[in-house]
Amino acid sequence: MQFDMNELTSIERYKLINSTITPRPIAWVTTLSADGVRNAAPYSFFNAVGAEEPMVVLGLLKDPRTGGMKNTATNIVETGEFVVNMVCEDDVEIMNMTSIDAPSELDELTYANIETIPSIHIKPERIASSPVSFECRCLKSLDIGTKQTIIIGEVLMAHIKDEFILDKKKLYLDTPAMKLIGRVHGSGWYARTSDLFKIDRVPPYKE
Repeated sequence: MQFDMNELTSIERYKLINSTITPRPIAWVTTLSADGVRNAAPYSFFNAVGAEEPMVVLGLLKDPRTGGMKNTATNIVETGEFVVNMVCEDDVEIMNMTSIDAPSELDELTYANIETIPSIHIKPERIASSPVSFECRCLKSLDIGTKQTIIIGEVLMAHIKDEFILDKKKLYLDTPAMKLIGRVHGSGWYARTSDLFKIDRVPPYKE
């Protein structure tokens, strides 16, 4: 069966994308408003898009009621700073608390009783329990269409908990031990990263 995206409604397109491009890593984004209010929210329209410069991308949907940017996008556009915190299994419940539809004056880190640690290069704090956190500077914000904002961010600093460093010199990490989770189809569905397999890369082509 084929689906012509131009013939579908916004919610229908969302359902198809959300149910097929999986699993998606989750960016648990912490920001600080121009007025100093802390914000935390999870986003699964997220991924790495480069290593030189190190870059990540966030797809932030707008508020369907007002058509305006939500708190995370507003904070990033206004301040140019954000932290991407990766989500482990132990943090699923408190991460879910920060997905609340809340007013901009609510400090969601306090609301969810989340411990934070100061960042080094930027003002937004990072989440203490996260196995990995990336301090980011916004390189570009793009309004594509009327219902989403795309944020491209440069990673300025990576924080990785010592317990997941196997060899600091060679940058070998114990990624499976981080127990990171991802988003899959439908509302409320997540995937664990504990069922892995390996396949060797094909050698270079030779005539």
